[in-house]
Amino acid sequence: MDDSLNIDHQAKRVLSRMMQHDSRIRDLDSTLKEHFGNFKAIETSIKGALAELNRNTQRAEQALNVDIPKLKDELEGSLVILQDLSTTLPRIRSRVANTRHAYDSGRTKAQELVSDLTWLNTDFHERWRLIIFTTSAPVSWRWKAAMRILFAVLFLTFIRVIWVAISGAYRAHRQGLVWGERLIS
Repeated sequence: MDDSLNIDHQAKRVLSRMMQHDSRIRDLDSTLKEHFGNFKAIETSIKGALAELNRNTQRAEQALNVDIPKLKDELEGSLVILQDLSTTLPRIRSRVANTRHAYDSGRTKAQELVSDLTWLNTDFHERWRLIIFTTSAPVSWRWKAAMRILFAVLFLTFIRVIWVAISGAYRAHRQGLVWGERLIS
């Protein structure tokens, strides 16, 4: 019986080791599966990066072989156009300045003509009043002086005539002279 106990004991020990080994194998299997999954993910990322790198390399080669020469040609054409513009631009600027000067002088002349026409369309009495009583009349100082002197002479003459008429009427009234048909002259 000792042998059967020993065998049982040995079988239990072997079974226990087998369970431990089985557990280790399962752990190792799950670890391997996890690492294999990670490896596949890394491999997929590397393949994607490699494909992107290849596409970028092809684009760079195309840009280097096709696009850059086109850009150089366009740049040279643009430089030629810029050189042409740099020679024609001063002429265009001078023409624009001449045109602006002609426009400004024409506008000034038109404003002067409108002002003159407005003055000429003003009624005679209004022009006469503006010349005598204001400084804004568009006439020469000689004309203003002559009109003001003429006005002063006429005004003084009018005042003198009124004065004589009023003083004569006052004298006639004071002396009791009769008005109407028997007015003494």
